[in-house]
Amino acid sequence: MENKPVNIGQNSIMNNFVKTDDILKDMRGIIETSQKAAYQAVNTTLVQRNWLIGYRIASEEMQGEERAKYGAEIIKKLSKELSAEYGKGFTKSNLYSFYSFYKTYPEIFQTLSGKSQGLLSWSHYAVLLQVNDEKARAWYEKEATEQTWSVRTLQRNISSQYYYRMLQTQKREIVENEMKAITTEYQTDKLEFIKNPVIAEFLGLASNTDFTESDFEKSILSNLQKFLMELGKGYAFVARQQHIHTEKQDYFIDLVFYNYILNVLCSDRFENTEDYTSGCGSDGHVYPHV
Repeated sequence: MENKPVNIGQNSIMNNFVKTDDILKDMRGIIETSQKAAYQAVNTTLVQRNWLIGYRIASEEMQGEERAKYGAEIIKKLSKELSAEYGKGFTKSNLYSFYSFYKTYPEIFQTLSGKSQGLLSWSHYAVLLQVNDEKARAWYEKEATEQTWSVRTLQRNISSQYYYRMLQTQKREIVENEMKAITTEYQTDKLEFIKNPVIAEFLGLASNTDFTESDFEKSILSNLQKFLMELGKGYAFVARQQHIHTEKQDYFIDLVFYNYILNVLCSDRFENTEDYTSGCGSDGHVYPHV
């Protein structure tokens, strides 16, 4: 319980600026460098905050004899008090995520202090916590860092078992190129962090649910009639980004449908395939719940 975060990733846009003869190029460089510096500062603080909250919960839990029950009561009480004072960012599921983050990465700041790449975003780590396989999680973390995967790219790759498919295939380049082609549109939003409701909540700003909608979903919804006809007979659109809440974690289903002929609810895919295996497979087709 002695792990404490250290300061990493110090940046200075003033020191990095180099004047050229192209004023437009210089303006773009200043703006994008400033945005990156702001993101890194906010992200580092957010990750440290969540790690410290998890550390503190874990410290308190160790004092209880019936640790599981004691810890659950602590989180329930903390969620009520913190939500009343600071807003909805401190639900029980979020506090469990902070606790899991600390337990999964107890020395993350010490191991990163000498590296230039620094931290992933908190949203990346929240997705990585879905992966129980330690080797797979470490691989996804490394690839997400080195390949600068967006959160949606990371989520999709985990959901589609990308790590295990790469292990099994003899044609890694084909699998990798397919993944990149599918996730290209997820990588194009340079201001994804600003639109992230987690960042908005952390900064005390009003969140806008429209920010979380991808171009892909907007394209589907703008052509919903054609899309439903392609699914087959009897499908009706129910909801998008459907929030499924459990005590320990939240899940979001991209698109939910109801088939009035089969009398079943369906979804295009689940964000977390470990717990909801009856959702859509990696082929993109809709399958009924069981």
